[in-house]
Amino acid sequence: QVQLVESGGGLVQAGGSLRLSCAASGSTFRSAVMGWYRQVPGKQRELVAFIETDGSTIYADSVKGRFTVSRDRAANTVSLQMNSLNVEDTAVYYCNANFPFLGKLYWGQGTQVTVSS
Repeated sequence: QVQLVESGGGLVQAGGSLRLSCAASGSTFRSAVMGWYRQVPGKQRELVAFIETDGSTIYADSVKGRFTVSRDRAANTVSLQMNSLNVEDTAVYYCNANFPFLGKLYWGQGTQVTVSS
C-alpha cells in the first residue's frame, strides 16, 4: 500500500524558510512524478512544484526563485525547500506521487504551513 507522509510544516515569520519532506513507501517510486500542492480553505488545491523522473522540475509562477523541489531516489523522499516565505504561502501542503503509466495518483495527509506577518 502506497503511503506518503509529509513533515516539516509549522509557523514561520514572513521572510523566513521552511523545509518540507515527504517519505514515500509501499512502491517503487523511480517511475513516479513527485510533486507538492497546496490548498487554503475555500480554494482549489494548486500545484506548487513537481519533479520528473529525470530530475527536471516545474514550478508555479508564484514560487519560482523561492522554492526548490528535490528528490532522493535511494531514500524515496521528496523535499521542498521554501525560502522568502510570505503570508500568501500559508496553506496546507500536500505531497503527491503520480504514476502516469499506471494511471495511479496518491496523496499524503498534508502538513500545515503558516506564515505570519
